[in-house]
Amino acid sequence: MKSLRLILTNPRYLAPAWVFASLNIWFGTWAIYIPTVQSRLGIDKADLGLAIFFLSLGVFTVFPVAARIINRLGVGRATWIGVLGSSFFAFFPLIAPNYYALVASLFFFGLSNGFTDIAMNTLVTEIEKEDRQNFMSAAHGFFSLGGVLAGLGSFLIPRIDSPALHMGGVILLVLLANAGLRRQYLKITAAPVEKEGFSLKLFRPLLLLGIISFVVMGGEGAVVDWSGLYLKEVVGSPEYLWGGGFLAFSVTMTLGRFLGDGISARIGSVRIVAAGSAIAVLGYLSVLWAHPFAALAGFALVGLGFSVIIPELFRIGGNVRGVDSSQGVAFIAGTGYSGFLAAPPVLGYLAEAFGLRTSFWVLLGCATLVLLATGILKNGGKGPRGTGA
Repeated sequence: MKSLRLILTNPRYLAPAWVFASLNIWFGTWAIYIPTVQSRLGIDKADLGLAIFFLSLGVFTVFPVAARIINRLGVGRATWIGVLGSSFFAFFPLIAPNYYALVASLFFFGLSNGFTDIAMNTLVTEIEKEDRQNFMSAAHGFFSLGGVLAGLGSFLIPRIDSPALHMGGVILLVLLANAGLRRQYLKITAAPVEKEGFSLKLFRPLLLLGIISFVVMGGEGAVVDWSGLYLKEVVGSPEYLWGGGFLAFSVTMTLGRFLGDGISARIGSVRIVAAGSAIAVLGYLSVLWAHPFAALAGFALVGLGFSVIIPELFRIGGNVRGVDSSQGVAFIAGTGYSGFLAAPPVLGYLAEAFGLRTSFWVLLGCATLVLLATGILKNGGKGPRGTGA
């Protein structure tokens, strides 16, 4: 909890952590109004799915160019510009007058969110380098906390009875808080990197990090989308437990991220990724036991294990020798989001063809592969600096 105390007592660390929370507050507030937008525009599930695809397309469009823009602007200024952009574009999906306007607004919302995501992770990486303080995991905990705050905002829906007014109020409050904190990071720039020519030795650790990111975020997406159905159809849980898997996963995910930095400082980034993947393996085994409470405990373990992995991947990726921190972060983010978006439909196809339990056996296999990959990263990991390998 040292990193959490650091964030709560020092504005230098609170400022970037609040950007993490803000990103999920904006996105979560949009998410709770998705059914309302669908009903208002009179579109079916297929059309809605295509519109949401354009949000993802916006995220991916910015990934190839984000590092160059961030380096040119300076990571502090880029983060603030990302905050302004996300604040601006968060409003339009809720007031789109027709389907085409919705598609366009979601594309630009995704574009701004993707840019902000890379900028804020690069910002934390640079502050960690300057101050020799680990708080990446706790910053990601604030992202999870932002989702909780957005979810609590759903209780305001009957009182406000206006999606645009609700989102406008959220944008105003979140933006004012960011404006008050922005001077803490606005002038931060990335440390110069001594460039090295391309070599497989240099690329290998980054490629491994990307593969791990793809698998782990794919697992996160799978739990979010399929845990309830698994508890219903495979485990045969009573209805009141169907949402329990996602809840257990989310709670331990948030808790683990607040604890992760202290553990990482003691054992190193590579070892904590290995430990997290081992915990996730145990979690999947418990889920596959197919007893209601064992499954709930399993989803909790998966959340705890995954909680520390993605923050550490950003930390390692931002410290690969010979690679700009923004480029390393963008690579991790791009591969991770690919997994998050690709895994649920792929697993859905497997579930349709072979049964939902088979999909979770595949997830168990993927978590095991992550554990094995950390051994390769540790043994060959002279590329990353300061990973504790």
